[in-house]
Amino acid sequence: MAQPTHARRQADWWRSAVIYQVYVRSFADGDGDGTGDLAGVRARLPYLAELGVDALWFNPWYLSPMKDGGYDVADYRTVDPAFGTLAEAEKLIAEARELGMRTIVDIVPNHVSDQHPWFRAALAAGPGSPERELFHFRPGRGAHGELPPNDWPSQFVGSTEPVWTRLPDGDWYLHLFTPEQPDLNWAHPAVRREHEDVLRFWFERGVAGVRIDSAALLAKDPDLPDLAGAPDPHPFVDRDELHDVYRSWRAVADEYGGVFVGEVWLPDAERFARYLRPDELHTAFNFAFLSCPWNADRLRAAVDSTLAEHAPVGAPATWVLCNHDITRTVTRYGRADTGFDFAAKAFGTPTDLALGTRRARAAALLSLALPGSVYLYQGEELGLPEADIPVDRIEDPMHHRSGGTDPGRDGCRVPLPWSADAPYADFGSREEPWLPQPADWAAYAADRQERDPHSMLTLYRAALAARPAFGGPLTWLPAPEGVLAFARAEGALCVVNLAPTAAELPAHTELLLGSGPLDESGRLPQDTAVWLRA
Repeated sequence: MAQPTHARRQADWWRSAVIYQVYVRSFADGDGDGTGDLAGVRARLPYLAELGVDALWFNPWYLSPMKDGGYDVADYRTVDPAFGTLAEAEKLIAEARELGMRTIVDIVPNHVSDQHPWFRAALAAGPGSPERELFHFRPGRGAHGELPPNDWPSQFVGSTEPVWTRLPDGDWYLHLFTPEQPDLNWAHPAVRREHEDVLRFWFERGVAGVRIDSAALLAKDPDLPDLAGAPDPHPFVDRDELHDVYRSWRAVADEYGGVFVGEVWLPDAERFARYLRPDELHTAFNFAFLSCPWNADRLRAAVDSTLAEHAPVGAPATWVLCNHDITRTVTRYGRADTGFDFAAKAFGTPTDLALGTRRARAAALLSLALPGSVYLYQGEELGLPEADIPVDRIEDPMHHRSGGTDPGRDGCRVPLPWSADAPYADFGSREEPWLPQPADWAAYAADRQERDPHSMLTLYRAALAARPAFGGPLTWLPAPEGVLAFARAEGALCVVNLAPTAAELPAHTELLLGSGPLDESGRLPQDTAVWLRA
């Protein structure tokens, strides 16, 4: 069993931790019904401990109609029966901790499900009622109120659907995502009190941290003005009053020693850093690095800008290659356009999986060698590609709300393959899982990769075991064009060759790990990375 790393022993473990993202619905099925669940995760905890991660981040496991993969929450204090029970969640948190892994849960503060008791009460109470003040209900525009209250766009990129839904009583309600996800009114004190109570509820059950979904969207201009004419400040993104919310949250977290990671998509580095001030969020996701193409200059610029924007507030950077919303790394890096943009997603984009796999292996060593914490999405350690989901099996609302042009996000959410020779690759289902597994999924199975010294799983296990060698600040080293080379303060070097020709290695005393073999002359081939000891 993997021994606790340096990150687990530190009070500020989150500054350098490797955090594994568990999409419960697709991780492992413990009761055989086709949907992943907490029993399945509990059975696979030894695998995660062996992998060597420091913490587990769980996508929402709460009661939900599943209109948006669980991000439409009906009750934050209840585990959805498809996943298990609250008692089982408590056992999972405790058992993971016994194996040296902390737990991070997902909170969705911008909206709730339309099945949430608050929203159902608001519908029943009618226009002008106190119950509707917890949301954004408005009369429509036009002679008969037949037009939406404003022109705000959906937060699903490419969506052609409106963000307002009209009720039979004439009121419209706001939902930046789907109609089944009504936005909360964060100017209402009851909304703030409820979320602080939810934070305490989960901290008291042993979670170590909270991931905040759509963290920059909560606050709305009370006048709900049109976007036309580019109002400043923005009426619903990154509003200043948000920081007071997160200061109050930080006070709650500090009572329990808990930490936050925010999903904050902002192009302005200075405004992004405000969320990471010492009395607000601990960390935030680094989307500039995630979306960066496989290009040495662009990657170096992304690393430099990330470290620079975190430095003034003393927060650690986060590094991530993929998550439950993003095209899988192996597939993305095998395409002509190796960056990521929601607006550019399309059916039928050609991919060279062999090329993408080489680059994904090198990118794994690059990201794990950088200063800060790393988020690893389930299945990345198996080198899973993006799956092509039959159109009639796609569940993601992003696909449906685009009019069918966007392939959606289900391709990175396909149930994991555990054993090559078992039905459904030992996901655990008695019948076909909720999303179909590709015909070649068994080739990626964990049991097969465990026996292969050159597999992606073997590489990740070795990298996580060796990662403590990388400590202290980063210093770039002289390198040929197309090559990234840097040292960390404890004498470990990382070299990544993105150039079309093999590169000479810098002076070193030991080769710690490579994403692939060196050539016959001891040089580093294209799309290959190594860790060295100086």
